[in-house]
Amino acid sequence: MKKNMLEVPTDTITGKDLDYLSDMFQWNYGALKSTYNAMQVVNDEELSNLFKEANVVFEDNIKQVLDILGGGK
Repeated sequence: MKKNMLEVPTDTITGKDLDYLSDMFQWNYGALKSTYNAMQVVNDEELSNLFKEANVVFEDNIKQVLDILGGGK
């Protein structure tokens, strides 16, 4: 016996999805702030470059989350 499943449109964000996206945003925002602050105080050029690269990754992740939510345009 096959049960009828409720079809959810692919562009629907559930409450659970929103919670996960919120967590992803917060994690990446915290990491972005930490790497930015570290770039300001570190004297080692190699470390500074690593923090800059990480900063770009975290910023890209934040933009992706905002794009999913429609707020990054």
